[in-house]
Amino acid sequence: MPELERIPKVKREGSERFHSSGKDIGFDLLGFWRWSASDVVSNATRGRLAEYIIAKAIGAANDVRDEWAAYDLLDPRGISIEVKSAAYIQSWHQNRFSTISFNYPKTHAWDSGTNRQSGVKCRQAEVYVFSLLAHQVQATLDPLDVNQWEFYVVPTAVLDARTRSQHSITLKSLRALHGPPITYDGLRDAVATAAELHRAALSA
Repeated sequence: MPELERIPKVKREGSERFHSSGKDIGFDLLGFWRWSASDVVSNATRGRLAEYIIAKAIGAANDVRDEWAAYDLLDPRGISIEVKSAAYIQSWHQNRFSTISFNYPKTHAWDSGTNRQSGVKCRQAEVYVFSLLAHQVQATLDPLDVNQWEFYVVPTAVLDARTRSQHSITLKSLRALHGPPITYDGLRDAVATAAELHRAALSA
């Protein structure tokens, strides 16, 4: 069997039709998107939504999301970003709000172009954006409202230097480390500042 090269990503429109060997069978790609991703409160979809919101804020949403990239986003300025999300309110029945914490473990990077994994565990991105859907009223919860989110933008070097935990961080610890959250409008500048601090720490 010959080697199979990586399949290039194609940005689709949603109007593409499902078919049977070229014969239209009555539904389109947009219907699949609606079926599979309409529950934006669910954990899996909310994580991708957080990535998209941040990508729009920094101007990195023109391409197609890369499911297998070593990090979640690449800023047009060349800054690699990892996005983590959490929420108080989930899509399932709850007796209480979820306790907020974020995992940020070191990983082996995998290159989809070569199908090879790196030998060293590390944090792949220069900047982490911890994204909290902070709204606490279920009746008015709307993940599409960027004002219901809080963003904490942290240089990876700061996370690497933590002594309390190298795997996760509670919201209380994150706020102590970061200070007040960043709004959607402040994300672009905050990412640039965090990247500068990360690079300065590496060169010190």
